[in-house]
Parts: sequence; structure tokens; C-alpha cells
Amino acid sequence: MKFTAMSFTCPSCGAPQKFSPTKGMLVCEFCKRETAIDPKNQPIMEYSFHQALSNLEAEESKPIEKEVSCKKCGSSFTLTPYSFSSNCPYCDTPAITDFVQELTPKSMIPFKVTQKDARSRFEKWVKSRWFAPTAFKKYLDGNESLTGYYLPYWTYDSDTVSQYTGLRGDVYYVTVTKTVVENGKQRNVRVQEARTRWTAASGTAYVNFDDVTVGASKSVSRAILSALEPWDTTQLLPFDEKYLSGFEAEEYSIGLDNGFEFAKTKMYFKIEQKIRYQIGGDKQQIHSVNTQYNNTTYKNILLPVWTASFKWNNKTYNYAINALTGKVVGERPYSPTKIFFAILGASGVVGSVFYFEELKVWINGLMVGM
Repeated sequence: MKFTAMSFTCPSCGAPQKFSPTKGMLVCEFCKRETAIDPKNQPIMEYSFHQALSNLEAEESKPIEKEVSCKKCGSSFTLTPYSFSSNCPYCDTPAITDFVQELTPKSMIPFKVTQKDARSRFEKWVKSRWFAPTAFKKYLDGNESLTGYYLPYWTYDSDTVSQYTGLRGDVYYVTVTKTVVENGKQRNVRVQEARTRWTAASGTAYVNFDDVTVGASKSVSRAILSALEPWDTTQLLPFDEKYLSGFEAEEYSIGLDNGFEFAKTKMYFKIEQKIRYQIGGDKQQIHSVNTQYNNTTYKNILLPVWTASFKWNNKTYNYAINALTGKVVGERPYSPTKIFFAILGASGVVGSVFYFEELKVWINGLMVGM
């Protein structure tokens, strides 16, 4: 599918302008002309979840490769599926295209953390990783750079009503006689022993949720998307393409309905806490929970992230920095050799090669679980 890219040119010299997190406005790369982004006086709206689902029932979402024509140099290039903002690979001019997905972002949080600051935070994070291979710690000594990405997220509001059954456990103590051995002799002692009295419990828990965020991208792992939280959605601004200029951005690849299933999992933790509080006692058992989700609404939003990746031993490790808070998250490689010699040093054992194979197995298991 062919698209003509949108870009923003400098009023003074005609060169491309890109969004600057430091200035909070468009800045020309050549003459440094600054152009303010006029705020849009639009409220951040919530949209009916069930109405949107009914409208999307007949729609089948498919990744579409976009053939883009650069507005500045006229070159053609292809964006990756779901991408709608990038830079021309020939002249580096920002290229923003139309959306393909039915639901489009109506709000976003612009980049607050600069690439320089993100890189500094990432360097500190890398250097703090114990037992990382030397190649990992030298990673940023080269020309590798972080990529600025606006990732799609869903937010969900819902008023939940949960019917539950379970047991309340109240601890009480009884005095019992036990036989103990002291100095080779047996004797009876009286001790307090804890017991639990279980009684049936049931009820209704009401929990209201506001802006439960769920990453809607398949290009970043679920673990990283979750670890980037929390997001302060009070800082959302109405969507404006000018904030995208110079950054990558993509549409959702995890649908509205599937996103809500992830949201339900996140909601359940708070629902469970409420149920346990209502059951009371010293211990609780929850046997069944039946939750209704009422007045459910959603937003499709874009959130700013700096990303990087590191390849070592034929495996790629991915990293991300929350470009609102500066939080760094990601996977990390382990150096079996460093761990091996650290254990040798700690134990004072030299030449214990016998344990090395077992250590490698443990490390491989640890890396698989990352």
C-alpha cells in the first residue's frame, strides 16, 4: 500500500524539524529555529469498550507493509508492519503516514527524557549488572544509539463487582504435652500450639479501576512492557503528529479485546486483595470468584520509550527506558566464566573444575528464565 509521508519543515531554511524533548517544541536540525507546538484544547476522552468491540467484530486486523514516498528527497522505502512514523533511510527526514488500524490514538505523552539522559541512565544500569560479560559492558563504548519509539498502549476503566466464596481462618492456641530429650533423658513439657479454625465466607467485592495500562505492541516483550510501568496518565496530551517528528511510532498489534484480557489479570490482584480484606481473619482461602465488568471504557494512547538491543552468544537481549520517568528495564546476559571464578574466589577453592559443568547448567537455566 502506497503512502506519501508527512513532515514538518523549518519556516526559515526549509530543512526538517524534529521534536525536541528538551525544548518541548519542533527544532530545525540546521539553523536551530524553534517552532512551538500549539496546545490543543481538547479533553482526554474515554470511549465505550463494548461499542468499539461491536464495530470491530467484522474487521480482521492484518499487518500491512507501507510503501512510503519521502516528501523531501522523493525516495521510496518500506515501513515495517504497524509502523506509521519513522525517518527516511536516505535523507533522515521524518516520515509520518496515515493510520491503517480502525482505532487510532487520540492522546499521547511526548518524550520527556532526552536521548543523552537515557543513554547516561542506560550506561549506569549496564555497569551495575554483576556477572555480565565484558562485551556487554563495552556495548555503549561503540556507536550504538538508543532509538526513540512511541509504543501503543490501551488503558481501561471498569467498575467491577465480584461474587466470591472461601474460608476465613482464625488462629487460636491450645496447650499440649510434648516429649523432649534433654541431656539424653526424656521429659514432658507443656507448650502452646497454633491451630486454625476455618469458617465459610462469601460476599461481594466492589473495586473500581481507572487507566489500567496494557502494552499493545508485539514488537516488545510483555515482560518489558509491564516492567516499564507505572505511567502517569494525568500527563496525557491530545494526539498531535508534531510530537512524532524524528521518532519511530507504531499502531497497536494487540487488539482491544485481547488487551482487556491482560487488563483483567492485572485487575485481579487488587480484587483478590479486597476479597481477602473482606474475609478477614488471620488466613484466607478463596475458592471461587465471579467478576462482572461494568461501565468499561478504553483509550488508545502512545507512550514514549527509548529502546536498545545487544546480541551475545547468538541471542538478542532487549532493553527499554521509560522516556517519562527514566526507568531502565530489560534482559541481561550472564558470563559463566565470571560467575565460576567468583564462586572459586568466595569459597577459596582453586581448580574445582568438577563443578563447572553443573554451574553451566544452572546458568543456562537462569538465562532461559529471563
